[in-house]
Amino acid sequence: MKKINVILIALLLFVGTNVIAQSKSKPFNSNDYALFGEKFKVNKVVSSKDLLKKYKALKKGDSITVQFKSNIKSVCKKKGCWMNMELEGEDVSFVKFRDYAFFVPLNADKSEAILSGKAFVDVVSVDELKHYAKDGGKSAAEIAKITKPEVTYSFLADGVYIKK
Repeated sequence: MKKINVILIALLLFVGTNVIAQSKSKPFNSNDYALFGEKFKVNKVVSSKDLLKKYKALKKGDSITVQFKSNIKSVCKKKGCWMNMELEGEDVSFVKFRDYAFFVPLNADKSEAILSGKAFVDVVSVDELKHYAKDGGKSAAEIAKITKPEVTYSFLADGVYIKK
């Protein structure tokens, strides 16, 4: 009898902790987000920390299709045609939008976003880096300091949900 009670208590604890863990992660509600680009079903979203691990495993020329959730660090201040998404630490993912087909709001900095698209490692030329720095509102002195190409964690988004 005591064995049955112990088993029942252990089972209740196991089920209870699973219910609590599931209730902490709220399901995606599209009413809480504004959509930019193509609509997509939000599933198997990875964290920014997990995406950084995936980036580190990629070589130039590799790509993976993925959805990830993070905060927007910065947005192009001219058109909203690119953004930097926070990864882990100081790392960012540089995001462009497929076929230049959509833009995001210029004031979307610090907003939470869920992206769907392709992640890849890229080498960005000095001219392109200077162009992005200018679009990002950097000073002439900061732009002049850009003298060598940079390996970047890039992302080509098909669709973006930004938290309202």
